[in-house]
Amino acid sequence: MSKKNIKIMLVKSGIGRKSDQKKTLIGLGLNRVGKIRELEDTPSVRGMVNKVSHLVKII
Repeated sequence: MSKKNIKIMLVKSGIGRKSDQKKTLIGLGLNRVGKIRELEDTPSVRGMVNKVSHLVKII
C-alpha cells in the first residue's frame, strides 16, 4: 500500500505572524513564499496545515 502525499505551497509571508505560526511554517519546511513541499498525509501534518491555513494552499 502506497502512502499518500499532499503538496503544500506558501502563498503569504510569515512576517508579522505569531511565533507559533512561524514555527509551524518552519516545521512544514516552508520558509519562502512560493515554495512547494510534498509531505506525507498524516494527522499531524494536517493539523499543522490547518493551523496556518490562511497562509498556505494545498495543490
